[in-house]
Amino acid sequence: MEEDASTSGNSNISPQLVNEWIEIQDSLKKRLITDDEFDWKLPPMKDQDSEGMEENQDSNVEILKYVGGVDLSFSRNDSLIACATLVVLDISTLEVVHEDSSIIKLRIPYVPGFLAFREAPVLLELLKKMETTSPTLYPQVLMVDGNGLLHPRAPFLWISLLCHYWSLLKSLERSAGFGLACHLGVLADLPTIGIGKNLHQVDGLTQSRVRQVLEANGKPRSDIFPLIGDSGSTLGAAMWTTKSSLKPIFISVGHRVSLPSAIKIVKLFGRFRVPEPIRQADIRSKDFFRKHGLS
Repeated sequence: MEEDASTSGNSNISPQLVNEWIEIQDSLKKRLITDDEFDWKLPPMKDQDSEGMEENQDSNVEILKYVGGVDLSFSRNDSLIACATLVVLDISTLEVVHEDSSIIKLRIPYVPGFLAFREAPVLLELLKKMETTSPTLYPQVLMVDGNGLLHPRAPFLWISLLCHYWSLLKSLERSAGFGLACHLGVLADLPTIGIGKNLHQVDGLTQSRVRQVLEANGKPRSDIFPLIGDSGSTLGAAMWTTKSSLKPIFISVGHRVSLPSAIKIVKLFGRFRVPEPIRQADIRSKDFFRKHGLS
């Protein structure tokens, strides 16, 4: 599940716990890699003019084959009951070659800006389990239903709650730009890509502002639009994955994959608005819930 602007369900979270989370984020962020660091190459691209990583012509380098997707679905009756699902697709056929789901009761309520502390543990468990049970199908790159660098800053709820904790507020500012895709990628030491369906306010970026710029420039929906914040940093890209898509998805770097390479990988799954690894994880997570009578 990607970040939400909602602030419901977090009244029991103490400032002390938030401070611990911030310290963990700061520590993990030091290990974050935002450039390409992987031992495979992309398959031939249909769009040879697309920007980004040049194709590796070394025939000894393995071609990307397995792309994973993770997502969580939640019970309508209890927001702490969740079904986490990991799927792996063979990009040559777009068929699911591995699927695993786990129903758990989450111990942490949803807190905007700290989604990873709620969702990353169960997703890591699924990845570790797969390393043991199906290592030959283990994903070479993972798409995460959530943000990477395109991660919202501390919500106003916490600013009002922690107004007397100046040092903590400065830490919150530093922790911006480290979403679930970054968190999970660093802990799993796995290339990850953040896929968001909505754009929350980040570094001056909003969905309405992006829409206004697109309309002013007369750009077609099939274009990829870089998301450059007020700081001048490129935090991600808005992408219309199909010609019929009315809304873009928002791609951002998670870990060990550059933004140009992340865009190329997402382009391999352009049948629907949401890339197929995330789409299949969402579908199968909800199906697993229904099979267990928990939807």
